[in-house]
Amino acid sequence: MKNVFDQMADGSGVSNASDIMDVSATSDADASSKNSAIDEAANRTAADVRIAVQELLRQGYLEESRKPDVFRKTIIHELEINSSLEPLDLAIKLDTHRGIALLVVRPNEEGDTVINESDAGDWSHPLVRRQRLTLEQSLVIAILRGAFVLQEQESGVGQKAAKMPVDDLLPVYLSYIEDSGSDARNETKLMHLLEQLKGYGIVSEVDKNQEITIRPLIAHLANPESLEALLQTMTQVSQTPDEGDP
Repeated sequence: MKNVFDQMADGSGVSNASDIMDVSATSDADASSKNSAIDEAANRTAADVRIAVQELLRQGYLEESRKPDVFRKTIIHELEINSSLEPLDLAIKLDTHRGIALLVVRPNEEGDTVINESDAGDWSHPLVRRQRLTLEQSLVIAILRGAFVLQEQESGVGQKAAKMPVDDLLPVYLSYIEDSGSDARNETKLMHLLEQLKGYGIVSEVDKNQEITIRPLIAHLANPESLEALLQTMTQVSQTPDEGDP
């Protein structure tokens, strides 16, 4: 009987050696593939950060009242989220008192959102949509923001949801806008404006008590000085008599 050495000498053991080499090569490939998968998983952004970034990119803001778990993780991972947004020239702005996180254009070292002012022109960030509001939309926002600020002064910032009955909002709105002469038409017009602002995340739906909740986004929406100037201008216009009046 041939022993192992005899088999190796006459070549009968070559196939076995080849099999051993094939198995070894396959094992090395599997190990390399496994290591690559581990490295890829280790380098991938954490799930909590991805969820927060995706939510911010989807609608531009995140409310604690609507998604408390995601908002809490956004606070915990603020640095990682900003790091993920940095290549897009975006950043997160947290207002923990009011429970809202905003997506903003990252300022440069001088504090400007446009790197070169001389080349700014009509520049806007490709991922940030600039929404132009109508005069009446801006008017309603100014009125609602005044009510929101008053609520915060009375109850404290972020301590209580700011609500306003539609019946209280309507006469204030009509004090700046010409009355159509029809209560139903006036209310329909105002409800249409509120429906538009609801789409921007500024107010809630009108509830069963005919009240709206003024959402915390309104605190960051526009310059308060500009809104106050708008109200003053509208007041002057509404108090100016027509040329045909005595």
